[in-house]
Amino acid sequence: MLQSPHQSLQAASVPAQRAPARDDEASPWHSEAVCRRDEAGLFFAPSKEPTAARLTREQAAKRVCAGCPVVGECREHALVQPEPYGVWGGLTAAERRVLLARRRRSAPTGQDDARIRHIA
Repeated sequence: MLQSPHQSLQAASVPAQRAPARDDEASPWHSEAVCRRDEAGLFFAPSKEPTAARLTREQAAKRVCAGCPVVGECREHALVQPEPYGVWGGLTAAERRVLLARRRRSAPTGQDDARIRHIA
């Protein structure tokens, strides 16, 4: 069956989501996520989205995240993966990059930490 041009553009505008890492196969955190009931378009930007529209969409997505029982698990998933696109755990991709950079700066490297313990 042939796809209409509109269908292929719509599919291209929302990046494919990677399957979340699951520690507990019997009860994955994402099964409880509130965003599963919303459209992915709210959480992922279409190409060439104007700044004002992006900010409005991101705030709406963050409001959904604020009421989610698994927002913490979602945020950690997005930081550990790391998820390069979209709003995950109430944070945009840019906010996650900042948070990851802060974590890297504040965490001692394993080598330096071991050397400090050896000297002391």
